[in-house]
Parts: sequence; C-alpha cells; structure tokens
Amino acid sequence: MLPPRVVPFPRGFAFGHDGRLFLASGIGPNGQGDNTILAFTPGIPMQPARLVADPELSPLDLAIAPNGNIIVSSERPFGAEDAVTSVREYDTMDGHLARVFSPNGKAEFRNPRGLRCAPNGLLYCVARDEVVGFDFASGKCLGSIAQLPRLNGQALVFFPPEPTTSISN
Repeated sequence: MLPPRVVPFPRGFAFGHDGRLFLASGIGPNGQGDNTILAFTPGIPMQPARLVADPELSPLDLAIAPNGNIIVSSERPFGAEDAVTSVREYDTMDGHLARVFSPNGKAEFRNPRGLRCAPNGLLYCVARDEVVGFDFASGKCLGSIAQLPRLNGQALVFFPPEPTTSISN
C-alpha cells in the first residue's frame, strides 16, 4: 500500500472515519526519524501531508478516538530515563493539539506503548509494568488498571464479550 521507507521509523497507524490513513513517524534507536504524523488521502497517489508538527510529540502508537480524533502515546525524549510520557490527542482536520492525557501521579506510566479505546468510553495505554486507564470524555486518569511486573507490551486488543444465553424453565 505504501512504498518502502515512506517514513524513517513507523510507530503506528490507523484509518480515520473519512478513509484517510494516518501514520506516526518516530525516532529510531539510531536517532533518525521525524516526530510527526502523516495523513494519506485515498485516491491521491503518495502525496502524504504532514498533519502534526508538535515539538513535544514522540509517537509510539496511534489510534482513532471515538470522536474521530487521533490519539498517540508519546515518550519524549524516546528511551530517556527522565522522559515525559503522555497520550496526546490531535484534530484530524488541521493537526492541532486538542488535549494531553497525563497520569497526574495516579500511575507510573513509564514507556507507554499500545493504545486503544474500549467500547465503554475508556482509553487504555499499556506501559512498563502496568496498563493505565483514562476516562476519554473527561480526560482524567483512572490510575493503573492492571499491574504485571516486567510487562512491556506493544499493543492492546479488545474482543467483544461472548453472547450470553439464558435458559428458562
């Protein structure tokens, strides 16, 4: 779908509600890359638009929020012990920063990676040793939802619950 090396260090992608492909480009271990998000419009051959230019962004995963905006887990500077970690929300039309989700002392939130919104309106981000939850509507951190020493996951997936049947006599 995309030519090789369209971004130096890909760090997550998602398809928007309008069919555009959003691709996060981070910094690789060698220090090369762009901390940005590109948008690819269907039907326009390989002319990505640089959507986000945020000096505080260092993307690690990207997802589409229930409201259609882009959400990105970020660690800046990437790999640093004192990195600033957050989940950042960007408008898909002009790329402006809509808000920043922060743990506000309710979780360690080190090395955030996988990022997903659940059907119940909560936003989850897997980080080192824990999964951190946020109420998407309010932006408030709910703290550590799950803890597992040595957890260093890269992704989250939600499966629909199994249908239940009731047996009546």
